[in-house]
Amino acid sequence: MKVALIAHKYYGDKDSTVKRTTQMIKEAASNGAQLVVLQELHQGAYFCQDENVDKFDLAADYKEDKKYWSSVAKECNIVLVTSLFEKRTEGLYHNTAVVFDTDGREAGIYRKMHIPDDPNFYEKFYFTPGDLGFKPIDTSLGRIGVLVCWDQWYPEAARLMALNGAKMLIYPTAIGWFDSDDEATKSAQLEAWVAVQRGHAVANSLPVIAVNRVGFESDENGGGIRFWGNSFVFDAQGVELFRSNSTDEIVQIVDIDMQKCEQVRRWWPFLRDRRIEAYGDITKRFID
Repeated sequence: MKVALIAHKYYGDKDSTVKRTTQMIKEAASNGAQLVVLQELHQGAYFCQDENVDKFDLAADYKEDKKYWSSVAKECNIVLVTSLFEKRTEGLYHNTAVVFDTDGREAGIYRKMHIPDDPNFYEKFYFTPGDLGFKPIDTSLGRIGVLVCWDQWYPEAARLMALNGAKMLIYPTAIGWFDSDDEATKSAQLEAWVAVQRGHAVANSLPVIAVNRVGFESDENGGGIRFWGNSFVFDAQGVELFRSNSTDEIVQIVDIDMQKCEQVRRWWPFLRDRRIEAYGDITKRFID
């Protein structure tokens, strides 16, 4: 399968950013991409750096946004993974990945389950935790497991997608550094992020795709987040197929061998050897 990873900076307003994203999607499609994955909340700035009730207005166009990206998927004849701010009803909002099939049909959605609450990542203020569980989405290219950003730290989420038959794991992402952190701290954070997701590929014998924002976005206090990019693809045995650097926008097409999962699982039958009768305590917060 030819998968395109598209990562870009914020272009100052929604219209300009959407225009740039669309150009990049068309470039990917013209070069043979079948599946295109966008970064988290790709239509605008990462708005969760502070708590501001006026920013809920950004979700007002959710239905129109879906129509637009549906038309792009259909025009380009691709499966398209988007990441949108969903207004479900008054006062109820989600961080939602919407997947469109090649004919523009909405194949399914995933509402972000794990919601962070950290300095400059005040997502609990904006997003209600997802209520759809860890269910893959069926497309014309197969069953894909879409998760979002903070979900990527949790092996339970990846495992449940795998147990539900996902053929790959996909993570639209927005994560970066604070410029005030020292280089050792930055490196440790980045490599931990890569390592845990590579582990998901190995433990589940599935390809893993992460697409992260790039560029610096300031906050209202003179600071901000420098999104570290480093979008990547690991195959079903954890082999690195692609990893970008931390500064450049990318339209990167990666060929993924979708038969390798079967090959690896025959030799390393991790799912067969799971001691499921002994895992009951996994649902506890902590075992005292």
